[in-house]
Amino acid sequence: MGRQFLTIAGLAALAGCAMTSGNVPGGEIPDPLRAEYLNSGRPNGIEGFSQVVRMGHTVYVSGQVALDAEGRLVGPGDLRAQTAQALENLSHSLRIAGATPGDVAKITVYVVNLTPADWATVREVGARFFPQRNPPAGVAVGVASLPRDSLLIAVDAIAIVRAEFRQRE
Repeated sequence: MGRQFLTIAGLAALAGCAMTSGNVPGGEIPDPLRAEYLNSGRPNGIEGFSQVVRMGHTVYVSGQVALDAEGRLVGPGDLRAQTAQALENLSHSLRIAGATPGDVAKITVYVVNLTPADWATVREVGARFFPQRNPPAGVAVGVASLPRDSLLIAVDAIAIVRAEFRQRE
């Protein structure tokens, strides 16, 4: 006996609901096959990549670094300050795609000349951005350098938007 699967569209049809694909703000279901290339409006990522790509409920954020809204380096030589700025930029990029740090499923942290003490600093700052219970999966990678001089950290993430309706902040 073969298995039969009921799709969301099939379930909606049984319930007598109309469904269309597209953006959620109008109440529509996002098309999981259409990529939306979003730009945060800030020069806070690594040049040469789209800052945010959303496909359906999945959000991909390119490496966010310690640049402010005008593209100036925050905290030269200060990993703590650069981590805070990179994570703030990540939070901003997630918001433009309808996600939050709590929606992050996977994070990758790149640190120039990573040491155990550096990782402790990154984890301490990161605790202000991510849930302490059930934090995202992730990896820390020590690198020799990043694409722009004086950068000490870059953070990228994959988020899954769990709900389309959020409480106002």
